[in-house]
Amino acid sequence: MSESTDKQTLPLLTGQRVLITGGLGFVGSNLAHRCLGLGAAVTVYDCLDSRSGGNMYNIQDIRDDVRVIVNDIRNLEGVGSAILNQDIVFNCAAYTSHPNSMREPLTDIDVNCKGVINLLEAARRFSPEIKIVHVGTSTQIGRMQFNPVTEVHPEFPVDIYSANKSAAEKYVLIYGAAYQMRTTVVRLANVFGPRSNIKSSDFGFINYFIGRALQGKELTVYGDGLQLRNITYVDDCVAALVLAASEETSNDQVFFAVADKQYSIAEIAKTLEEKIGGKVKFVEWPAERKAIEIGDAVISNAKIKTLLKWNPLFDLQTGLVKTRDYFTSCLNHYIR
Repeated sequence: MSESTDKQTLPLLTGQRVLITGGLGFVGSNLAHRCLGLGAAVTVYDCLDSRSGGNMYNIQDIRDDVRVIVNDIRNLEGVGSAILNQDIVFNCAAYTSHPNSMREPLTDIDVNCKGVINLLEAARRFSPEIKIVHVGTSTQIGRMQFNPVTEVHPEFPVDIYSANKSAAEKYVLIYGAAYQMRTTVVRLANVFGPRSNIKSSDFGFINYFIGRALQGKELTVYGDGLQLRNITYVDDCVAALVLAASEETSNDQVFFAVADKQYSIAEIAKTLEEKIGGKVKFVEWPAERKAIEIGDAVISNAKIKTLLKWNPLFDLQTGLVKTRDYFTSCLNHYIR
């Protein structure tokens, strides 16, 4: 059976027990809402570290319908207890800042590598039949060597976060192959939408721009801003994750879940100015950011479309309007 709404049609999760690590963050909380709507019993697991974007307000309208565990993915005992008797685990937990990963590499490796090993070990020991869907990132590719980027593109990441996410993905696939576990990786790129962290540039430039636009502030673009980016509205990403969890053809596979069209950073900023507010300003590159800039990123979504029948529904303009409409009534919960 499946649901049918204005969103992508997805398999129902009636009777399924779903654990979402990082479930109070941006992608995790949107995923919690969707899984609940599909009939799942949902548990969210999050440490509420301010450096990782967790926000209790993200589930304020479903708080009575989900189980919340405030704990750290680095705590093996906590993860092991949470994973018991679950059918699906979505690993959305991460230390997500590229610049902070360069300043705090040991914290980054603890969360993004050791934390993932904890989750995999807990699954292997206590829930070997569970389906594991791990959220990866497009930035682990590094600089584009052929166009478009596909899932077999070489990986030469340019910052510690991306390197650790690359390693974590490989752990997930190794456990799947070595222990006959059901594992899948879905790589995301520049996700935007409701419930995002909009007050810090550490959580992605587009969501930070959204926060500044909502406050009528400058949108600072480095250089000419002509480098291309895949951007994806969060509802489309959530649909990709649910399909990856529901389809057995996803086992042992890696997918890019990105929108069909690329936009330049300057174009994104100017569209934000038009749809939400703020004022675009072009400045010179700071040395710290220039050192980890990857240039154009043009990514193919052909594999996930073919194998999982996923189809992104939201373009930049539509997604920005929906995002603006969400934050208008609750902005104080995200910028204070």
